[in-house]
Amino acid sequence: MTEQEELMTITSEECGEVIQACSKVLRFPGDQSTEMLKKELGDLYCMIEIMIEKQILTYTDLMDGAKAKRYKLKEWSNLEL
Repeated sequence: MTEQEELMTITSEECGEVIQACSKVLRFPGDQSTEMLKKELGDLYCMIEIMIEKQILTYTDLMDGAKAKRYKLKEWSNLEL
């Protein structure tokens, strides 16, 4: 497995763990599930930082994507942004 393959595999695993933690917060509200969500989001954020360090993406790429998503959410969701 190449370094990039390992990085992508770990990142995809972390995404799955974030999905599971979000589901747990909905099913079992409380401090324990919220703490797990924080941990899993931190793990995913770490992987994003590593991708930036490895020059797979830039911080600007990330912020551009976040701005675009926020725009879509304003149009297509009921979230107050």
